[in-house]
Amino acid sequence: MKLYGSGNTPNPRKVKIVLAEKAIAYQMIELDLQKAEHKTPEFMQMNPLGRVPVLETDDGEFLTEAIAICRYLEAFRPEPNLFGRSAQDLGLIEMHHSQVESDFWFQVRTSWKNGPVLQKMGYQVASEAKVISDANVYSYYEKLNKDLNDRDYIAISRFTIADIILLVCLDFAIHYCALKPAESLSNLWRWHDFISSRESVEPIT
Repeated sequence: MKLYGSGNTPNPRKVKIVLAEKAIAYQMIELDLQKAEHKTPEFMQMNPLGRVPVLETDDGEFLTEAIAICRYLEAFRPEPNLFGRSAQDLGLIEMHHSQVESDFWFQVRTSWKNGPVLQKMGYQVASEAKVISDANVYSYYEKLNKDLNDRDYIAISRFTIADIILLVCLDFAIHYCALKPAESLSNLWRWHDFISSRESVEPIT
C-alpha cells in the first residue's frame, strides 16, 4: 500500500495511526502542499478533489477521505478493532466521533482559517469569527475534561477511532492554532499524555 500525505496534517495523521495500530506495511509518499504537489495532474488523477490523504491499495485502487480509508483498513485487517463490535460500542464510538468532528474540529478549523498563518499567506480572514471559534474551543475543552473524569478513553473502555480523531484534532489546535487547554484541565491532559504514549502515535515536531 501507498499513503499520500503531508507531514502532520490532520487527515493523513489519522490514517497513519490506524496503519500503525494494525501493523500494516505501507509506503509513505510525502507531498509538499506549499508547492501544490497535491494539485498536479498526476495527483488529480488519483483524487480529483486535490486533497490528502490518498491510499493506493495493493489492488491499485485509490481511496480518499480519511475515515473512509480507516474503515477500509478496519475491514482489511479487523484486529485490533477500532470501530466497535457490539451494537452499543458501535453507537458510542460513532457518537463521540461525530461530536468531535462537528462540535470541536469545526471550531478548530474556523480558528485556523481565520488565523495569522493564513493571513500572512495572503488569505482573507475574519478576525471576529476567530474570536468566537477560539472561545468555543476553550468551552469544548471544559466539556472534554468533564467527560474524561475517571476514564482512560473517550468512547468506550478501550482505544478506538474516536480517541484517534480527538487526539489529532487536539494536537492540531495546540500546535498550529495556539489553542492550548488550561493546565487545570487535568483529566484532559491525563488522557492526552496517555494516548500520546502509544507506539502508534508519532509526536508532532
